[in-house]
Amino acid sequence: MLNIGDQAPDFTLNNQDDQPITLSSLRGQKVIIFVFPKAGTAGCTAQACAFRDQYPQITSENAVILGLSADTPAALKKWHTSQKLQYDLLSDPDQEVINAWGAQGMNLLGLLQVSKATRSYWVLDEQGKIIDMQVGVGPRESMERALKAVQQAPVKV
Repeated sequence: MLNIGDQAPDFTLNNQDDQPITLSSLRGQKVIIFVFPKAGTAGCTAQACAFRDQYPQITSENAVILGLSADTPAALKKWHTSQKLQYDLLSDPDQEVINAWGAQGMNLLGLLQVSKATRSYWVLDEQGKIIDMQVGVGPRESMERALKAVQQAPVKV
């Protein structure tokens, strides 16, 4: 499990256009990564659209947004287009990154652990250190907390 202050582990995953995105290539900018269980569902759409709607404020803070799920690039592309998202959605079909970042497994009614991504977010500073995070968060709350973190973070060169 990752913690605030940890260096974020690097990864390369394909986006909605089936193009590889490497986390370390984004150094020099703050990065918001949010995990969502499944593209097109109500909660995930609310989360993705909250980030979409605050995109200008987030990018004005020298930050980029990455959505992450186990969905295929094709499913992400369809959702990306239908919701008019301005940022990349990353496909982690084997949930290797999701698991490594501690967002694997969702509690169903407090009784059953299912192998599905848990809605979460991380905010990284310009050097790739985690400055804010929460595993298990509400759809809108993830955007609100991430936006606050990028706005309050000191600029690092």
